Amino acid sequence: MFLFLFSGTSRSTAALANCVFLGEEEENSVYEDGDVVIGGLFPLHYSPVFSARALRWIQTMIFAIKEINQRSDLLPQLKLGFHIRDSCDNIPVSLRALLLLVNGQNINGSNLICAAVHRTVSPVIIGDAGSGVSMALLRSLGSFHIPLVSYFASCSCLSNQREFPTFMRTMPSDAFQIRALARLVSYFGWTWVGLTGVESDYARFAIQLFLQESVQYGVCAAYTHFYPVALSQPMASSKVIINFSGESEMQGILREIRHRNITGLQWIASEAWATATLLWEKFGDLLMGTLGFAIRRADVIPGLEQHLTSLRPSNIHESAFLAEFWEETFNCRLNGSVNSHSHGGDNYYDRLPCKGTENLEDVYSPYSDVTQLRVSYNVYKAVYLVAHALQDMSYCKVGKGPFLNSTCADPKHFKPWQLIHYMKRANFSALGAKVNFDQNGDPIAYYDLMNWQRSPDGSLALVKVGFYDASSPAGYSLVINDSMIQWPVGKQVCSLDSCPPGSRIARRKGEPICCFDCVPCAEGEVSNKTDSLECSRCSDDTWPNEVRDHCIPKTIEYLSYHELMGMVLCVVCVLGACISLSILAIFFTYRDTPLVRANNMELSFLLMVFLSVCFLVGLLFIGEPSDWLCRIRYPAFGISFALCISCLLAKTVVVLMAFRSTLPGSNVMKWFGPSQQRASVLLGTAVQVIICLIWLLTSPPHANNNTDYHSAIIIIECVTGSEVGFWCVLGYIGILACMCFLMAFLARKLPDNFNEAKFITFSMLIFFAVWITFIPVYVSTAGKYTVAVHIFAILASAFGLLFCIFAPKCYIIMLKPEKNKYLNNIETQKFFFFFDYENVMDDNRKRNSFKSISKKYSSEKCNGVLFSGIMC
Repeated sequence: MFLFLFSGTSRSTAALANCVFLGEEEENSVYEDGDVVIGGLFPLHYSPVFSARALRWIQTMIFAIKEINQRSDLLPQLKLGFHIRDSCDNIPVSLRALLLLVNGQNINGSNLICAAVHRTVSPVIIGDAGSGVSMALLRSLGSFHIPLVSYFASCSCLSNQREFPTFMRTMPSDAFQIRALARLVSYFGWTWVGLTGVESDYARFAIQLFLQESVQYGVCAAYTHFYPVALSQPMASSKVIINFSGESEMQGILREIRHRNITGLQWIASEAWATATLLWEKFGDLLMGTLGFAIRRADVIPGLEQHLTSLRPSNIHESAFLAEFWEETFNCRLNGSVNSHSHGGDNYYDRLPCKGTENLEDVYSPYSDVTQLRVSYNVYKAVYLVAHALQDMSYCKVGKGPFLNSTCADPKHFKPWQLIHYMKRANFSALGAKVNFDQNGDPIAYYDLMNWQRSPDGSLALVKVGFYDASSPAGYSLVINDSMIQWPVGKQVCSLDSCPPGSRIARRKGEPICCFDCVPCAEGEVSNKTDSLECSRCSDDTWPNEVRDHCIPKTIEYLSYHELMGMVLCVVCVLGACISLSILAIFFTYRDTPLVRANNMELSFLLMVFLSVCFLVGLLFIGEPSDWLCRIRYPAFGISFALCISCLLAKTVVVLMAFRSTLPGSNVMKWFGPSQQRASVLLGTAVQVIICLIWLLTSPPHANNNTDYHSAIIIIECVTGSEVGFWCVLGYIGILACMCFLMAFLARKLPDNFNEAKFITFSMLIFFAVWITFIPVYVSTAGKYTVAVHIFAILASAFGLLFCIFAPKCYIIMLKPEKNKYLNNIETQKFFFFFDYENVMDDNRKRNSFKSISKKYSSEKCNGVLFSGIMC
């Protein structure tokens, strides 16, 4: 039906007579006739709250039109009218209201013909506030070239002139706002932000643009939520949240945030709610410290405040919008009210009648608040845009017009597309500020950076802390006064902090460059600055500290005399040597007693000296290793133990052979005299000396800095140089010990009163137990503990030999002297023959005595009694 009307005024009266108005009668509107009636769509109701703020926008449009009509310098020959309807921020409701605006309104009856309502048709519409609603209106009516001028729709998608050629706005495009937001988060170093918004084209386009723009600033999205479709992920993962929603949708989001008990968020508001003061009443605790870009504010629109506050009960009955506002503000009921809406839980008819004395100056309402004239200023400029376009149209000279055949348009009878031509070329000033538009119908962007602060009385204070001017050079477009900002809980930082020193950035594959993980530097590497792309390796003698932000000298480890373990081992070594020398002194003092002489005195003396050397060799393993110390340490260890075991082996063989011989004067004993015993000790030691010489000449031990076992520690150790040499030295000592143990084992059946063989056997068992245990422990440890194990093995085996062999004898000598004597002459002579044979043969007196005793001895039976060094 309305398609017929848009074709122009040249249709015949008969055709118009056949056109009738369809649909239900709708009276909730504000209308005033004029030569050109400007249509208006405003979201007066949403969800279904009444918006006093939107009513102020309506009143601003009415005020601007009346102001223009009173001016003599602007459209003096033309009267502007208005036709304003409620869009309810809802697409179906908005479409119905739009059709009523562009087709006229049935005033006197439901079947009024179109010709009677033709003058009420609006050739241009100011609205709507929402981007989604505006897109729906344009897609429905865009093909009829009816201009739509939005005062609050900011979606960048509306800048597409190919899709929306009849769209203009006094609200800057989101493309500018997104640049401002990206610069803002970059300015404060917020690189990990959350993005939320209402499920709409406005939010989706805005978030998509932000993701594209923020990459160059190193900003990454922690998550993207669209309310109410998704608020599932934990929003607390990022403390900085950018929200693209309207005032009504933001209330739902904040209710959900409060339900989840999420606090300490830094909200970044889009211009859609950056100055929505009503949110503070219920959610001030959540919104304190909010930052947001608000559209440019008019300091004052002269006469607007008086126009807004001039309402009285006597002059608001004719408007349902004004009546509803009055009743909601003062919670009363007007007599004869045309209001059909009821809000809240109370019954509208239970309200008390209005007294008639109510005054807007006595209460606070967003309607009368003119401190934040931002959207109202856009509405004001939208009206003046239409007025200046009509003014330019009236200046057209016949024959020089911009249309076909150089024709001009009649300001009182024009087609909508002709008005668009002049609107896109409009250039004027409003309240002293220059207003112009780019090729997409967008104004030059200018935003105030607002900070939500709590006043001493608890109310909201919107404080301007900076601005963004898109016309300024790139580096100077954003200006911020940090000292004026009030933060939620101190200054917020991104929830994913910058990679601190000691870590490096690891980019996430397939994600924006700003998306990364902080990876700790590997062992041996450090980074000493924030957001390092790579870590540097420490030198060989340094190692990272605990946080890996700088290199420190590595810990030097060796068995030192200054540490407790080194001190204890040193004391035990010296103590062992002292005990050996003390026993030697005891034996030397009692060298003429039967016990000492019966135990092969010379080998016993040598054995105690060599045991002292073994104890002192342990000291070579303590202290900082050096090449010369390492070359002495291992040969000294091997040769000293070879001497000890060789002495013990010779001693055991002599005992065994003495008791195996059948006659005291047999030739067998000549091969086991003192000279032969010394020679056997030297021969057994010479083999070890040769092994050590070959080892030192081919691959000698040396000091080494070991960094392989523990990266943070330098172990100064003696390496064997040749493992074969070390194990040959140890193996040879084992061979001597095995031979000694075998000899002692063969003497195990000697009489019980001869205990030497038993003691040697027991000492060898201790020796084997120590060194067999030493091998796996030695191989499995490292550093100073390996050295400690080696010293312990030396001390344990040396103490085993010392105490097992000499402790019983010292006990007799010192504590049981009555047992250290001869039993009778014949037994004494037998004793000396077996164990002091060489001295007997060298002394003439003893030799003559031996001959006489020998005959007697050879004819006697010992009756199973053998003579020992202890007693017969």
